This record gives sequence, structure tokens and C-alpha cells, in this order.
Amino acid sequence: MATDMLSGQVSDLDWLLSGLVQRVPYTRSAVLLSADGLVKSLHGMDADSADHMAALAAGLYSLGRSAGARFGDNGDVRQVVVELDSTLLFVSTAGSGTCLAVLAGREADAAVLGYEMTMLVKSVRPYLMTPPRQAVAAPGATGL
Repeated sequence: MATDMLSGQVSDLDWLLSGLVQRVPYTRSAVLLSADGLVKSLHGMDADSADHMAALAAGLYSLGRSAGARFGDNGDVRQVVVELDSTLLFVSTAGSGTCLAVLAGREADAAVLGYEMTMLVKSVRPYLMTPPRQAVAAPGATGL
């Protein structure tokens, strides 16, 4: 179970990620994260690995946004795919301020995985939104 630190509400979306991993052959794990790299939900990896994946996925997503701003007429990031020797890493938009990162073996059908990720996001997009964090004033600051 993941806790949404911003609202104090419990957000149990692990079952969604579990379903995705089970539906697509050779898919290993999935992490739902805020665009700034905080884990919201996970399946198939330990918390430390999920934190690392969230930070990495947020960085890839940020690079994609920068590429869109510079070379894509300010287009939104749909998906970033990293192809390694034995692993595929997909990072996609999953709602306002939220990303979905999925790891799969090379044997996975990238088109099927991309489609399943899109369908998951479309079906629950309103529940995947992460509001931006508010700046916290320094102790003793008056805000003037």
C-alpha cells in the first residue's frame, strides 16, 4: 500500500500495477510515481529499488519534456522507452503530475505493453493525478 503524503490519504493502486504485470508476458515490475520522483504505488520490486526507479523515471520524463519544449512544438510526453541488452524500460504519462514506469524483459512485445499501459492510464486517469507540492516557508518566516 502506498501513502499519498500530500493529502494524507491512503492510495492502494498496487492491484492495478499487478494486473498490468500479469497481463503482459515477460513484464517484471511497475511503479507509479509523481513527476518529481516520489513512489505512489509499486508492484514487483522492493521499496529501495522502487525509489531508485522513480528517480530514474522522473529524470527520463523530464528529459522528454525538455525535448518536447525544444524540438516538439511544446508537445506533451507520451512515452519514453529505454532499450537495454536484456530489459525494456517504459515511462509514460499517467495523469497530471504522475508517471508510470514499467520494466520488462527483451522478449516482451513492446506494442502490447505500450497499449496495456495506455489502457490502464485511460481507465483510471482521474485517480492518478498528483498535485504539485507547495513550498514550505522557513521557520520564523513571515511571508512578507
